[in-house]
Amino acid sequence: MSITGGDIVDLGTGLYAWLPPRRGRGLANCGLLVSPRGALWIDAPYDPVMAGQFLAESEKRLPTGVSVDRVIVTHANGDHFWGAGVLPDAEIIATRDAEEHIHYEPTPQQQHALVAGSDPATPLGAYLGRHFGVFDWSTTEPVLPDTYVTGELELTLGDCAVQVSALPPAHTTGDLIVYLPTQRTVFSGDVVFSSTPQQPGDHPVHWAGPLSNVIDACERVLATGAEVIVPGHGPVLDPAGVREHIRYLAYVRERAHTFHAAGVPAFEAARRVIREGRYPALGLPERLVVTIGSEYRHLDGSALPGVLQVMSEVAALAQETEASRTSGGPE
Repeated sequence: MSITGGDIVDLGTGLYAWLPPRRGRGLANCGLLVSPRGALWIDAPYDPVMAGQFLAESEKRLPTGVSVDRVIVTHANGDHFWGAGVLPDAEIIATRDAEEHIHYEPTPQQQHALVAGSDPATPLGAYLGRHFGVFDWSTTEPVLPDTYVTGELELTLGDCAVQVSALPPAHTTGDLIVYLPTQRTVFSGDVVFSSTPQQPGDHPVHWAGPLSNVIDACERVLATGAEVIVPGHGPVLDPAGVREHIRYLAYVRERAHTFHAAGVPAFEAARRVIREGRYPALGLPERLVVTIGSEYRHLDGSALPGVLQVMSEVAALAQETEASRTSGGPE
């Protein structure tokens, strides 16, 4: 099952998914649950412009006198979190462990300054400008959770239950999934990135891991019995689509372990996985630098590098891969 992006999709019984239009990176799917007595978001868009668009679409579906008064954040990457600032009075709910990732990422204004101030003649500057230059965080203040979840939390909105489950470190430190049993729907956050033949997606990027935890998180999504899965990015899936994603994750994990055992550095391992061409339809293959680097850290106990170092490596591999593709050489 796939649903075209760039619109609000009605999932039944007051539940909607917002699938944003293509606009740089950071295009997170978001959810809206509406009842006569209140409404909540599941995740928030990346910058105030996109968040304002989602809010306008939300308000068209709110009963008179109802506002969005909660935001459940599946993880603390800015593309699922920073736009919550357009709802200054809403309660923001995240996992306790999400605090760690909040402190790892730059603030919105720091990221804006980095993108705007980077030299476009360098690989990093060109990459940041191409993928993040469309966003404006120049006046975006940091947002922080009001309520922290450990384990399980069940909320009720009208007649609908909302089951929140914190996860071990997977995509980030501080992931959660949201299951809505009335609608048989899960919002998975970025433990699932989706792709279909009709709507090819991008390679996932996993900051925490290990990949066994990401696979386990996908299995927990399936174990809910949900018929509809709204991933963090890409088209809406059915359970078969999640199983296909698990096969992708298992492939990347196997290749990372094989190359690590052979003494191949993480950057070179990412390059080799790209050249194997197993998933040619997926975009942004350079993000394998992050995912494979995270897996290597679990294998050898190395420290987490800074965001700038990681993104510099991502940009370098992106430039190399594009040059190879343009010249017709091996990818």
